[in-house]
Amino acid sequence: MKTLGLDIGTTTISAVVLEDGKLVVARTEKNESFLSGASWERLQDPAVIRSTALAMVDALLEDHSDVAAIGVTGQMHGILYLDSQGNPVSPLYTWQDGRGQQPREDGMTWAQWLSETTGYPLATGFGMVTHAYNALNGLVPPEAAVFCTIPDYLAMVLSGRTAPAVDPTNAASLGVYDLRRRDFDREALLQAGVGAGLLPAMAEEPVLGTGPLGRPVTVALGDNQASFLGAAGQPAGTLLVNMGTGGQVSVYSPNYLETEALETRPFPDGGWLLVGASLAGGRSYALLEQFFRQVAAMAGSETDSLYGAMGRALDAAGPVTDYPETVTTFLGTRKDPLCRGAITWLGADNFTPVHLMHGVMHGMAQELHTMFRSYLAAGGEMPARMVGSGNGLQKNPHLCRIFEETFGCPLSLSTRQEEAACGAAAYAAAHISS
Repeated sequence: MKTLGLDIGTTTISAVVLEDGKLVVARTEKNESFLSGASWERLQDPAVIRSTALAMVDALLEDHSDVAAIGVTGQMHGILYLDSQGNPVSPLYTWQDGRGQQPREDGMTWAQWLSETTGYPLATGFGMVTHAYNALNGLVPPEAAVFCTIPDYLAMVLSGRTAPAVDPTNAASLGVYDLRRRDFDREALLQAGVGAGLLPAMAEEPVLGTGPLGRPVTVALGDNQASFLGAAGQPAGTLLVNMGTGGQVSVYSPNYLETEALETRPFPDGGWLLVGASLAGGRSYALLEQFFRQVAAMAGSETDSLYGAMGRALDAAGPVTDYPETVTTFLGTRKDPLCRGAITWLGADNFTPVHLMHGVMHGMAQELHTMFRSYLAAGGEMPARMVGSGNGLQKNPHLCRIFEETFGCPLSLSTRQEEAACGAAAYAAAHISS
């Protein structure tokens, strides 16, 4: 059986076709929908996203007419407003939008204020923070009847509905969401003066409907959970580490666990995913490569990339143990955007490019491992295997080895392209065959 998976990312839109769990084809297009705005705004045009995504789906269905169902996933946290007929009446405010970081008259940011007022931990970019800012500053479009994430909007369109229905994996990403009840905390929103009238409905069934393309469409999943499904397959006993532009550690638990260092997220069909994110992640190593290129330019040697040279230097050096201690919070943390990294324990013998590379790579692994330790401290079981994804790991065997040493667990690299889209396709396959 073939199923199609669609992933609405921030910078790319991807689609895959799976047949009995195996990847048949994967396609990716740039998401060229960004709109101009204030320096702190990150806005996208939902009409451009819709047209790009539907064109990709149509092209795949033309080549694979036997696709039996469609699954959808995409960027979480962001929101767009729809009217009563399901038409967008606003831009997409993405997860990178900074209005939640804007100061209020009381000296707090909007994210801090809504966190304190509702009692839920929130960050700028969370949909409920974005909505609170808009609602209390008179910026909600008057035609708005509901808001939802961008993958929820595409799933609605593909299923032929006129109103979105959201899965807990996306709903929880918006914030002010009661994880145990698996529903929004409407009372907390009312007490904050934000109101709950524009909240989307929770999906009652995995299949939203059969839309104009004549295939069942399943409810949209959050891209983190979909990526876990796509990369890890069976969730039990698996730890997923990702090193892309950012970094992420995700581990499945059948039981509800809470820890300060990790966010507890609903998992499709039950259970929980505990997730920790480092903002710099794989970019930490990229920043070091950029630094080396700047030094080379100072010496009169311009180059487009030094990754190959860095890899060869690491190969030639062999094991290194006296690397400088490096904290890779170069872009801050979710809780403290102003936090910065540090390089310490430098001496005359370890102030070299190779030692700096080892320091940064160990810092990248250690930042995620510190988060993972809180899962174990909360009563989580040590996973039997660790799966790695993202170019930071896929293209750097030295970083893979460091992750194995740091986590004390064997690492296997994900062999799937476009893991989130594959996870959405796998979810669709499971729910139309059951």
